[in-house]
Order: sequence, then C-alpha cells, then structure tokens
Amino acid sequence: MAQSKARPLKNRAVNGWNLFWLVTAPVSALMIFSMTRADLSSGEGVSSMIQLSVRWSVPWLYLAFAASSVQVLFPGPLGRWLLRNRKILGLCFAAAMAWQLLFIVWLVTAYRDYYVAEVYVLRDVIEGVLGYLLLIAMTLTSFRFGRKLLKPKSWRLLHKTGIYFLWAYGFSVYWWELFYYQSPDWIDYLFYWAGLLTWGLRAAAWSQERRKLAAKTAPGSASRPVAIWLGLVLVGIGLIAASTGSLWWEPVEELLTGYALTRIPELYLPYWPPIPFLPLFVIALGALLTRKSRV
Repeated sequence: MAQSKARPLKNRAVNGWNLFWLVTAPVSALMIFSMTRADLSSGEGVSSMIQLSVRWSVPWLYLAFAASSVQVLFPGPLGRWLLRNRKILGLCFAAAMAWQLLFIVWLVTAYRDYYVAEVYVLRDVIEGVLGYLLLIAMTLTSFRFGRKLLKPKSWRLLHKTGIYFLWAYGFSVYWWELFYYQSPDWIDYLFYWAGLLTWGLRAAAWSQERRKLAAKTAPGSASRPVAIWLGLVLVGIGLIAASTGSLWWEPVEELLTGYALTRIPELYLPYWPPIPFLPLFVIALGALLTRKSRV
C-alpha cells in the first residue's frame, strides 16, 4: 500500500527539472496572459501584476520552507518528495519572483509619481532589496558552481537565514491584508493560514526532535506535566492572537513605536514593528516549554 502511494511521487514528471518546468511554464504563461488583460498604461495596472506575481510565487516558498518539517513529523512519501525537490521548489519560487521584479522595475521607472505617492516606504524598499539579494544568492548557490564558493557552514547559514526572511515576507504581506486593510480576498486567508501552518510545522518538528534527543541523553528523566500544560496554553493563546489581529494590533503598535529609541528601526529595519510575528513568539515559547518538559 505504501509503495502504491509513493509511486506517483516518484514519477519523473513531478521530480527534478521536469517539476520546475511543470510549474514555471504555466506560471509564466499566466503572467503573459494577465499582461494582455491588465491596463498596463497605468500605475494601478502594473501594481496589480505585482500582487498577482506574489500570489503565484508564495506557494512554492511555503512548500520549500515546510519540507524538512513534514518529513520529521509525518515521515513518508510526501516528506521524501518534498525533501528531494526542495531545491526545485525554491527555484520555482525564484522564477515567479523574477516576474515580480520585472513589474517592480516597470512601476518604478514608468510610473514614478504613482510609486512615490502610493507605494514607496523606505523600510519596505530596504526589506525588498534585502529579500532579492538573499534570493539571488540562494539561487546561485543552489548550483554546484555557486556552492563551491561557500564553506558548508556558510552555505547553511545563508539558506536558513534566507528562507526565514523570505517566509516572513510572504507571511507578513497576508497578515496586513487580513488585519490592517480588512478587505481581503479568500486567497489572502488561504495564504495567511498556510504561512502560519508552515511555521507551526517547523516549531513542532523542532520541539519533537529536541524531545527525542533529550530522551536519548537522559532516558531515566521524568516528565513535568505543569510545563507541558503551560506550553500548550501558550500555544493556544498564540493561535487565538494570530486569528484576531484586528482587535489588538493598533494598541500594540502604539506601544512599540513613537519613541526616540525606535525612530531608526521605524525608518530602516525590515518587519518593524514585528506585529505580525508576536503571536508566533508566544507559540514558540510554548513549544520551548514542551521541549523542556523533562527533568
């Protein structure tokens, strides 16, 4: 039975470079078709293409981000397929983001007034530039010629830092769509909760691996139910906060901004203030407590 489930995921059509073209060709065709339907003679039309290109890039980022966690938590054919094709999924994301870069350059050069009046925020520009620099570096070092330029530790640091930074970009975009603009489409809900799920899988996989390691190194240790329950309560509080951002983000923003010490971060620091990520910190603390629940 397990072999029959795994067989479709071993098909050459959904692995390696065949998978890349299976994803990238339709996405590119959709971008070209959408360009023929959009009003590209206005800044609004080009801006809508930026939004569309993000929607067709984020799923591949999320899949790459969750690959190792799925295999840790649910070992099987799907996890092995994700790990086997993690590089390809990342390249699918990079290819879709290349379309976004095209439309960003188009907007900035052809409709500068619209960009400055409606889009430009210095901190967001810094965030975007850093994201693209990391994405380009990760793409180049995904190939053998680029990987040779880095030591193994440096390569892992680049890719781990990059995948978290880029995941944070996708997750925060849809957090603000839901809880700030408050006029989201159904797909904004889908991508927000998918981003939260992928992060939750990472947290759960990390906690499970640490518990297994602790059980091996201290096999006679006893569990601490209080720590486990406190951790679960914090995870629940974090999930509630992640679901109700529109109720609390304004007072929290007032609390975190407007000081002399925060003036520079407010201007230059990406993802500042870290309002979309505050519930995740609570969930992470809960996962940490469950991980340290043995003495």
